[in-house]
Amino acid sequence: MITGELKNKIDSLWEIFWTGGLTNPLDVIEQMTYLMFIHDLDDSDNEHKKAANMLGIDYQSIFEGKEEINGREIDKEKLKWSTFHDMGAEQMYQNMSESVFPFIKNLDGNKDSAYSTYMQDAIFKVPTPLMLQKIVTAMDGIYEKMDAPDARGDIYEYLLSKISTAGVNGQFRTPRHIIRMMVDLMDPKPDDMICDPAAGTSGFLVAAAEYLKENKKKEVLLNPENRKHYMNEMFTGFDMDRTMLRIGAMNMMTHGIEHPNIEYRDSLTDQNPDREKYSLILANPPFKGSLDYDSVSNDLLETAKTKKTELLFLELFLKMLKRGGRTTCIVPDGVLFGSSKAHKAIRKEIIENNKLKAVISMPSGVFKPYAGVSTAILIFEKTGYGGTDDVWFYDMKNDGFSLDDKRSPITENDIPDIIERFKNIDQEKERKRTEQSFLVPKEEIVKNDYDLSINKYKEVVYEKVEYPPTSEILTQINILQMKIQQDLKELEQMLGTDVLDAEFTEKKGNMEK
Repeated sequence: MITGELKNKIDSLWEIFWTGGLTNPLDVIEQMTYLMFIHDLDDSDNEHKKAANMLGIDYQSIFEGKEEINGREIDKEKLKWSTFHDMGAEQMYQNMSESVFPFIKNLDGNKDSAYSTYMQDAIFKVPTPLMLQKIVTAMDGIYEKMDAPDARGDIYEYLLSKISTAGVNGQFRTPRHIIRMMVDLMDPKPDDMICDPAAGTSGFLVAAAEYLKENKKKEVLLNPENRKHYMNEMFTGFDMDRTMLRIGAMNMMTHGIEHPNIEYRDSLTDQNPDREKYSLILANPPFKGSLDYDSVSNDLLETAKTKKTELLFLELFLKMLKRGGRTTCIVPDGVLFGSSKAHKAIRKEIIENNKLKAVISMPSGVFKPYAGVSTAILIFEKTGYGGTDDVWFYDMKNDGFSLDDKRSPITENDIPDIIERFKNIDQEKERKRTEQSFLVPKEEIVKNDYDLSINKYKEVVYEKVEYPPTSEILTQINILQMKIQQDLKELEQMLGTDVLDAEFTEKKGNMEK
């Protein structure tokens, strides 16, 4: 979360762009992203070098040696942020526009890669040397105040809040801690094929990559076959916004994925032929929106003919998964209890023909200040033959942040409990419906028309309050009235009757006047 001094520094940086002539918010965000990417390349290169030394494996720095750029041989050490940020304004600007920016545009090396494709039309738009120097100095100040591992994503989220259409277009970022919770629940494996069909800035894919490096480092990085898979084929993301594609690809490369598969696709149309390909899907697909039937891939309408994107994406996940593949995704609450034929059909498909594992209800403040929608997390596995037995429900009440627009850190946090209980789900069988989590048998869900809202099954304990009978209440009122009369008489005696009569006469005279 961006707060306090860091927020002020970002606002000041935005002001530098604005006063320098870049007034389109998306242009500002894109230029800032390029510069953050350049900065992070330096940091990540140093981190990868240290990790390689610890693991005893070879690593060649991307800044090692020389490279021909625009017909000139350049010492790549000059392309590092830590080298050029101390240059004079004119030298820094020349170095950036003629060497550094062309270098990052062609960083992948594979002309046919997704990264190279979407970086082809990237343009460096900072207009003057002085403005660039101010930006670099301001960004150094911002990085000094960063203390979170994914602060760059938090900064991007904050920048998007400055665009009035951000929430409408769905371009707000899923909170990092929610993404990480979902990844932890899925426990990615070194041989997984992972996809996010609505990738945006690749937050889910980055979190999955980081999880594997943290928890299965030796299996992933020391096994040559697994390492090759991790660097090339493991992660795939689709989006329809070219700016998002560039940012997503840069995000993946910054986190050590050498050849990210971040592609331009409308996932719900025939542009996306991927079927039974992935073993894990992590996603927060667009909620708001509907499509024409003609634009939707025909096989997505087999279960339910609908225009609602949130339902179409659920069907898409089932189509894209291999047998045994699993999904964790965020859906609006309406998906859980919607009464339309399409809503019921997609819920029935997941429950009857596949294996629904869990429904985690989240509080409506999770996506504030960008949206106040109530959402839930669905976890299911593609089997093709059923398998749903008991479905685990969890009523998340706190996620570690206040549920207002400020989203300030708080001590109450259900996320560790959710992860622990899901990984030991067999121990949930004795939990009562009055508790925060419990299991519901499939038969009960079927009887309730496949309704998956937690309130349908949760039991609320009402505290019994006993009131005395009416006659006793009336008696108490009479006793109080008598006590009031007695106290008034004592007050009259204390003040004296003559004094009270005089005050009454004076007030009466004033009223008559």
